[in-house]
Amino acid sequence: MSLTPELLLHAYRSGVFPMAETRDDPDLFWVDPRRRGIIPLDGFHLSRSLARRLRRDDYQVTLNRAFAAVMEGCADRNETWINEEILRLFTTLHQRGHAHSLEVWMDGQLAGGIYGLAMGSAFCGESMFSRRRDASKIALAWLVDHLRRCGFTLFDTQFLTAHLASLGGIEVSRARYKMMLEDALTREADLLSHPLADSGHSVVQRITQTS
Repeated sequence: MSLTPELLLHAYRSGVFPMAETRDDPDLFWVDPRRRGIIPLDGFHLSRSLARRLRRDDYQVTLNRAFAAVMEGCADRNETWINEEILRLFTTLHQRGHAHSLEVWMDGQLAGGIYGLAMGSAFCGESMFSRRRDASKIALAWLVDHLRRCGFTLFDTQFLTAHLASLGGIEVSRARYKMMLEDALTREADLLSHPLADSGHSVVQRITQTS
């Protein structure tokens, strides 16, 4: 099954997305979960320990600096649904300005990150990874703050994991998700319209005020 970037965008706008059984499997299949994971942008759960970690500011966060490396980091695990076709498609979508990555750096090394697809005011988070403790939590907190400031209304995580639930993630029905997606696609948001936060302290302050 060979997809074009245009067909992939159309699928996401319809509420479905592709996955592979394994990294080495060349085939893809469509997924339309009965229950969809989302993170309400005004409901991110910031624990005291995570707030302290964010305020330490012993890390650097960037946007779109290492998209390919983030995708490779997400795929670098024993079981992954990210195959070469998905890598190819999202790399093309990144080059066209549709797909984005947020990176967390520690001691000059890529410690974690997240990538996804932006459409209207919806951001479809695809995957994230962490090589250092709390790196993926830092990435999510900074991304939630950035999405809110850039006018996004929907943060889709596809599925709900225990990790995402601990950070405020919830499940909604397929019908509810598609209503939310349809509304988000009628609105405009731009991930590049604002710079990233100037510090972890700023992220904590804004999230605390809105959660």
